[in-house]
Amino acid sequence: MNILIVDDEPLARARLTRLLATLGYTAITHASSGAEAIELSRNHPFDIAFLDISMAEMDGIALGYALRYTHQDLSIIYQTAYDHYALKAFDVGAIDYLLKPYTADALQRAIGRVKTPPKALRLIAKAGENHYLLTPNDIFYVKADLSEVIFRTHEGFSYYPKKISDVETLLDPHGFLRIHRSYLINLNAIKAMETIDQSRLSFTFTSIKESIESSKEGAKLFRQRFKGEK
Repeated sequence: MNILIVDDEPLARARLTRLLATLGYTAITHASSGAEAIELSRNHPFDIAFLDISMAEMDGIALGYALRYTHQDLSIIYQTAYDHYALKAFDVGAIDYLLKPYTADALQRAIGRVKTPPKALRLIAKAGENHYLLTPNDIFYVKADLSEVIFRTHEGFSYYPKKISDVETLLDPHGFLRIHRSYLINLNAIKAMETIDQSRLSFTFTSIKESIESSKEGAKLFRQRFKGEK
């Protein structure tokens, strides 16, 4: 597995290199700027790019877009000292977001998402007499409804004949998170989030004018997800 590390801090590059070495990864290339990373990517087929976000001249978000434009199969993992870039990072299509300083275990979990990409999944949902063949990307959120669930898509609402706990297992590899006992949300479809009551979160989504509120535990799980905690 060929890995690219992009960070303008030499100590940060060195630390990540050491962590990767302890996990058995040695095919590592360094870049200290976005321009250098783009130049290197023209001649080297990288599997993973670890990008710092706060860099001079070109930040990690802009770099992520540039790299994904020419290398659509590249897996991007962001590493940063700040948690408020999470939504932008996942908009780029990053597979994980690690907050510095992170552990070797958190790093291994992030890489594991690259090594075991989710298989193609199709779900047949029903609304009245109509049936819909859906991919996980079609679904904004999932709501529990007794022994079934309701999918919210661009087309509206449709039913799927499984309990939400079963659907949670099914959709977990595809970027869904249980933020309430009655709701799963598609992390890749989040537009914005707002803290309510100091401990819960309200999520809005791209393309639909609806919001979903988390429980306290769901908000905690969401925050832990972006801190690289299990």
